[in-house]
Amino acid sequence: MTTMMMILLGIIFAAVAGLTLAKIKGKSIPTLVIVMLIIMGICFAGVLAFINKGEDYLAYQALRWQPLQPDTIAQYVSQGKIVFVDITADWCVPCQTNKANVLHREQVVNQLDQANIILMQGDWTQPDTVIEQYMGQQSVAGTPFNKVYSSVYPDGIELPKVLMIDDIHYALSLAQPPQLNTK
Repeated sequence: MTTMMMILLGIIFAAVAGLTLAKIKGKSIPTLVIVMLIIMGICFAGVLAFINKGEDYLAYQALRWQPLQPDTIAQYVSQGKIVFVDITADWCVPCQTNKANVLHREQVVNQLDQANIILMQGDWTQPDTVIEQYMGQQSVAGTPFNKVYSSVYPDGIELPKVLMIDDIHYALSLAQPPQLNTK
């Protein structure tokens, strides 16, 4: 698909060059047509550059999410695990934005897809008493909600509503237990 898009981009810029050359030779070509083709080419190039980052946009499918089980968080933490909680809903636009911009990005997926990290997700698309009780305990009224638990932070590190990739990296680095020096 990227090859097709590159060919189309080449055609657009070839058309701009051809029309510009024809205009210079005295043909009656409206300048607005050339300008609009240039703008369209630049926009198309921007989209192509965004899509062609070399990132695996399906990497998030490898994540192993468990349903939210608040009672097991402390047990996992006592075993030295890090628990990443994500409360989301299909109707929640900020949740979908967080997924697209952060949680589904390959570099975040690679960091979350570790043996010592347990992923728990509460899908609040439909009413759910487990999620309601958990959110009540957290004193939070709505989605999105993300929290990272570990032995270092047994009460968890609450993440901002609007996630950035650095928020995940920072919270997970804080949650790592200190390394024992075996020298």
